[in-house]
Amino acid sequence: MSFRPTPPSPGIVLARLLLASVFIVMGSWRLWAAWRGVPTSGATLTFSAAELLLGVLMAAGWKVRALALAAAALLVADAVMNHPFWGLAEPARSAQLLHFMKNAGLVGGFLLLSLTAPARRR
Repeated sequence: MSFRPTPPSPGIVLARLLLASVFIVMGSWRLWAAWRGVPTSGATLTFSAAELLLGVLMAAGWKVRALALAAAALLVADAVMNHPFWGLAEPARSAQLLHFMKNAGLVGGFLLLSLTAPARRR
């Protein structure tokens, strides 16, 4: 007996593509800016290339569970390191809180994606 995985529903595929688009757009945006001459650190270039690759692989449906968990972890780290609203005064606090909560919402989306992605049988 051969096992044929059930294809994901169109809604799950759309959700995966929309979540992946965040990494594809932002990674390629920063790489494009660097290519156009905007001063960019090596760490930012490396991060942006990895972000773009993660988004493309996720959009293609490759190892979605693992990639979704990696994306969630990446966004938690980004939220804590780059959006420290708790140490700021207004109006910067509100702006950083918005970005922090955007990341939190995306983390929730990636966690749901990791739970709904089809499992592979061995």
